[in-house]
Amino acid sequence: MKHKKRIAVFLLAGILCFLSGTAMPPSKIIVDASGKGDFLTIQAAINSLPDSSISLRFIFIRKGRYEEKIFIKKQQLVLEGEDRAGTLIITSIARDEWRCEHPDDWGVATVNVWANDITLKNLTITNNYGFDFTPRSITCAGDSGKQKTIRRDGHQMALRTMQPSTRLAAVNCHFRAFGGDTVSPWETGNGMWYFKDCTMEGGVDFYCPRGWAWAENCEFISHSGPAAIWHDGSGHKDSKTVLINCRFKGFDGFQLGRYHRDAQFYLINCVFAANMKNEAIYRVPTTNTIQWGERIYYYNCHRESGAEFGWYADNLPAGLNTSDITVNWVFGNRWKPVP
Repeated sequence: MKHKKRIAVFLLAGILCFLSGTAMPPSKIIVDASGKGDFLTIQAAINSLPDSSISLRFIFIRKGRYEEKIFIKKQQLVLEGEDRAGTLIITSIARDEWRCEHPDDWGVATVNVWANDITLKNLTITNNYGFDFTPRSITCAGDSGKQKTIRRDGHQMALRTMQPSTRLAAVNCHFRAFGGDTVSPWETGNGMWYFKDCTMEGGVDFYCPRGWAWAENCEFISHSGPAAIWHDGSGHKDSKTVLINCRFKGFDGFQLGRYHRDAQFYLINCVFAANMKNEAIYRVPTTNTIQWGERIYYYNCHRESGAEFGWYADNLPAGLNTSDITVNWVFGNRWKPVP
């Protein structure tokens, strides 16, 4: 009944705005775990919306702990928390276990996205598996019933996008996992991903965008594994991942990054913790064909203390200035992310 009344209020407001000639401000669905909003759960709020829309829809999530696995198949959607530290979406999933019972990654993450034009703001999104780890083995139906040991540092995704998702933005969010692939926006051909003022933490390749990606003023925290960042730019020669004004820290000897396929990295004005290993972003030996050679670029990057490492000396391509490296440059004027 409350939901029906809310819809009636929105319709009346729309009629009044139309008659007065003024623009109607976007309405917000309120999620409140204590029962003082329109819905108790985030998923119920998402499910209440039509599948598509020509304009953005807004879901405002009040502070609280939401123990949910989120599935997003609704286009043009903003999920905004009341407070980043206080608005927590959390579940516990090991990808190695999930894939024993499921054919693909749909459902492997805390937040699973199968839609375009999604914005996440002021949220902490956690896959808690590695933090609450208990050693165990399972019978893996997907591997002929063999026993499989589930590792603490295996793949544990907080965010996973699926085709046909190609546009997602995250602002002032904290993505947490202990294992690998924490933030996994995966669409090589057309994927465009925007992150600003975010913290990401995890294991191997815990920030692993495919396609075009922009990360600004973000913090990366390594818990384990041989690399923090990764990129797949094999779909187009122009694909790239840009990290600007970002900070990196982690366990003693953590490594910056690696790639398995064609990739293109730009690290601008980045700061590395003193305990980072003296090892450049490297190519993992595979049978993959690398079409466009090594493309790893740095400008004005420094360690917090101690001698600088020579491999991140300034080396931007000839004719490219830092003033050229903008969001529009990365996405080729094809997309303007929601701020």
